[in-house]
Amino acid sequence: MVDKEKIFAIGSDHAGYALKEVIKRKMSQSGYTVSDYGTHSEESMDYADAIHPLARDIHEGKVTAGIILCGTGNGVSMTANKYSGVRAALCWIPEIASLARAHNDANILAIPARFVGKEVALEMVNAFIDTDFQGGRHEKRVKKIPIPERM
Repeated sequence: MVDKEKIFAIGSDHAGYALKEVIKRKMSQSGYTVSDYGTHSEESMDYADAIHPLARDIHEGKVTAGIILCGTGNGVSMTANKYSGVRAALCWIPEIASLARAHNDANILAIPARFVGKEVALEMVNAFIDTDFQGGRHEKRVKKIPIPERM
């Protein structure tokens, strides 16, 4: 479960902007501190410009978890996953968001804004926030995600 005392990051490109604003507003109303990494309009922009700073802050431990959005969710998740310690999961239904937390210890929820409606997106956010990492057999798998020092 994501602690309400922690800063929650959110970022998107122009395609995810409207849905990002809905999610940000709902999270703030629920008592979360939300740090918005942009974008701040529907004007065309490159998703990496918002996602690199967000993922870097998670990598450095300044932010606990995040939500990222773009049209398909692919570009933002690919960018975020370049950072060590970042585990961005592309999700499109609440069950996958929950399993991404429970089994993969995902710390970023990536949402395909052009393919997910507002209600489903909010359900995914709730599932992501409300699910704890199960550890156990999953922990050894998550520890294998980073590139080994010797390949």
